[in-house]
Formats: sequence, structure tokens, C-alpha cells
Amino acid sequence: MAPENFNSNGNASNFPWENGFVDALSLVNSEKAVKEIIEQPLVEGIEDHLVEFSEAMRTVSKALRRAAEGKASAQAEASEWKRKYELERERNLQLEHKELKGDCTEKKVEKSAQHLEVVPETDEQSRMYCGKNGIYSHEVLRDKEHNSCSNVRSKLIRKASFKLHWWCKGEKNDQHKQDIVSFEKGNITTAERSSKQICLKWESPPQTVLIVTKPNSNSVKVLCAEMVRWLKEKKLNIYVEPRVRAELVSESPYYNFLLTWKDEDGIFLLHEKVDLVVTLGGDGTVLWAASMFKGPVPPIVPFALGSLGFMTPFHSEQYRECLKSILQGPISITLRHRLQCHVIREAAKNEYETEEPILVLNEVTIDRGISSFLTNLECYCDNSFVTCVQGDGLILSTTSGSTAYSLAAGGSMVHPQVPGILFTPICPHSLSFRPLILPEYVTLRIQVPFNSRGHAWASFDGKGRKQLGPGDALVCSMSIWPVPTACQGDSTNDFLHSIHDGLHWNLRKTQSFDGPQES
Repeated sequence: MAPENFNSNGNASNFPWENGFVDALSLVNSEKAVKEIIEQPLVEGIEDHLVEFSEAMRTVSKALRRAAEGKASAQAEASEWKRKYELERERNLQLEHKELKGDCTEKKVEKSAQHLEVVPETDEQSRMYCGKNGIYSHEVLRDKEHNSCSNVRSKLIRKASFKLHWWCKGEKNDQHKQDIVSFEKGNITTAERSSKQICLKWESPPQTVLIVTKPNSNSVKVLCAEMVRWLKEKKLNIYVEPRVRAELVSESPYYNFLLTWKDEDGIFLLHEKVDLVVTLGGDGTVLWAASMFKGPVPPIVPFALGSLGFMTPFHSEQYRECLKSILQGPISITLRHRLQCHVIREAAKNEYETEEPILVLNEVTIDRGISSFLTNLECYCDNSFVTCVQGDGLILSTTSGSTAYSLAAGGSMVHPQVPGILFTPICPHSLSFRPLILPEYVTLRIQVPFNSRGHAWASFDGKGRKQLGPGDALVCSMSIWPVPTACQGDSTNDFLHSIHDGLHWNLRKTQSFDGPQES
């Protein structure tokens, strides 16, 4: 094929080869034409093609984005239906278990009456909300092995029943007589929820106490031994962790009466035996005690023996007076909400192939780990796209955890009784990315997109780190099982005292009174 010569107009013509000689004038013109075309920035035809190709790529990108959002929406909807199905199934199993207990009670009338639990018979609705001013909280998880009624009763220790009431200061306050939302003659009124405290009243005296201690602390070990002796004098059943029992028994055979468990099945049934949990340590000990219960959590009495005290209002020096008052009741409590988290891998065929759910009391954190790249996380709330997080990571926190990692990342401090989920970015690469507080009923889905440069890592209350690769997702929603912690005064007083004492919140010298004054 003969070489081509481009003229100044961009038209091609063949070089005139004749008898091995080249036309000199044609060669000079060809060199000038090549120089001109090199100096030109871009040929108009090629530029038009690039513009069309760029527009086509934008269209493809939008289509892929819509497909990803549609997939995430379908997955979130399927997850929500699965959660509703599991809740309904659990209720049906509890009703079956209740009928089984009723049949056994009819057969054993007065013989076994003193060995049975004293639990008032109520319908399903009253177990969650009793009338206008009470909340029943003796709902339990179904035992895995209910072979017969006699076997079930032999495994369980009699457990105390209690009732929760709305409580407020002052007898003249009528707010406790109102519902949260009421309708009257077509008008909508609301009661001030913030003025309502929750009070726990024992309907039968507590029989069993679980003591959870901070490890590797001599002062905690001494206090635990002393508290065990005092509780034994009150004729209470005492559970401790296997580690604690081994330590105490090695010191003295007197502690052989202590109860414990051997495997995870024993922990699974612990909520059916324990009336009260006493923690000796800091906030980390409270987190550990709460993690032991995957379902209902007994009331927790936290004693401050650690460096942090946002959830530990009681002092160990007065433990006798505190426990005596709590065992008699009534006591004011704070219902601390927990988040239930599921990890869904990209290889899962459907939403049902999830890993074991994890409950967190403070927060779940998704960060970039050891990767040098920014995290790239797609966030959805109830099937709606929220934002794409580009930064060091994201914190999904409860209101109890608002004074923990979320506060350090710039989130607001929130009263623990406020039902909500805190959405706090970690060092976002955007000046306008501010934290959010979302309502308790939403379901959040955090997904690592397929075009992410690196992996993400999720940690739950600071432990149990899991790697999230491209396509993996983390689904979080509010758990139906809160953590009730006893208050020294009331929920609001304890919260304000904790931020004043623990954070020195708004602490400064008072302005001098002898300075300039207004005339």
C-alpha cells in the first residue's frame, strides 16, 4: 500500500513514485502537512466521537447505579420481611410454651406450687405494654430442648416477676395519666415523654443474683468475695462466671455453694434463672455483662470500679445499702437500647444466608483498617439511598453510646432514654457531612461497593472485628431487647452527673462580678 500525503486541508493523496525518484516538492509539502497536524490539539471528528463516548459512559454509569439501588432496596425489603417473620414465629413459640406450662400446672396443683415461677398470666399485648401506665418485662426466649414439663421445671430456678411503671416527680403532675399520643374531639395531643421515668416494682422477691467482675483486679476480687458472703446471708442464689468461681474456691472451700455454667447453652438459659445482675468494674464490664444475654436482660446494678463511669452510678463503699434498697424496690431504671447487626456476604444467594446476629450496646464502627485508601461505603435507610461515605469510616451508635466513640468523632451527646440511632462519620472528606440522629424504627444498610479500592472492617462495641469486602453489607436495626440499668437517682440526674463528672462538661471559671457593668 502506498504511503499517503496529507495536505493542509486534511485530504489524503498518494506519494508520486516514478522510476525510484521522489518528487521533492511533494515531499516538502508532505512534511509541512504532518507538522501542521501534529500542532493541532485534536481533530474535530475525533473530539466529537470522544464526547459521544463520554455521554454513553455516563448513561451506563447511571443505569448501573439504578440497578445497584434496586438490588439494595430489594435486599433491605427481604431482610425486613424476614425479621417480621422471625418475630411472629417467636411469638407463636412463646404462646405454645405458655400453653404447655398451663397444662403442666393443672396436673400438679398444690404439690409443686411452691417450686413454680410466680408469673402473672397476661396476653401478648400486655406483656409488652400494660394498659396505660405499665410495661411487663418477663418475656423469655424459648428453651431449645423442652422434652417435657417436668424436665423444664427441674432446670429452672424460681425467678422473680416484676412490673415497669411510668413514674414522674410530684403528685400534682398529670402527665403520667396521658398516653404518648392521644386523640380528643379530632385534636392530637402529646404528653411530655421526657418527664416520664421508668420504675421497676418487684411483684415477688428476687431469688437469684449474677455477679460479673472486671478481671485482673485485686480490689474487685476482694469486694466480690465480701459481697458474695453478704448476699449468702440474705439467702440468695448466687451465680458467678466460671473464672471467678475457680478463683474463689481455690482460696477457700466455703465458696463451693456458688453457681456457674459450663458451656454456651448454660449462658443461653441464664436469663430464665437470674433476677438481678451486679457488675463490679467500669463501663466495659457493663458492656461485657450485656453481651452475655442474646435476648432478655435482667436489671443490671453497675458499681463504679473502673476509669469510665457513664453507666456506673453506684459506689462500692455503700454496696450494702444500695443492694438492700434495690432488693426491696421500687427502683428507677434506664432502658438502654441495643442495635442488632447482621453481616451479609456478597456470595450469599439470598438475604436469609446471614451470619449470626450481633447485639451492641454502644456502637458498631465501620472503618478502613490498615488500608491507606479512604473508605467507600454506600448507606441506605429503609430502602432509600442516604449518602456515600468517603473518609476514615462510619459510626452507628445508640444513645447510650453517644458519649463514647461517636462523641470523639464529633457527634452530639444524647440522653440514653431517647430512642434513636446516631449516624456519625469519622473524618469525612467533605466539609458539609454532618452527623445525623435517625428514629429507632429505621433499618440501616451499609454496603461496600464493588468499585471500592480496599476492604472495610466492622467492629462491635470495640471487639469482634469482621472484614467486609466489595459487595458485603452490614444491616443494623434496633433490637427489641434493651438493657435495663438501675439508677442511683433517676435517669436524667444520672446522665447529667456522668457528663459533669466524667467529661467536665462546660466547666470554666465564673466571670468576675467586679468588672464593667451596664449603666
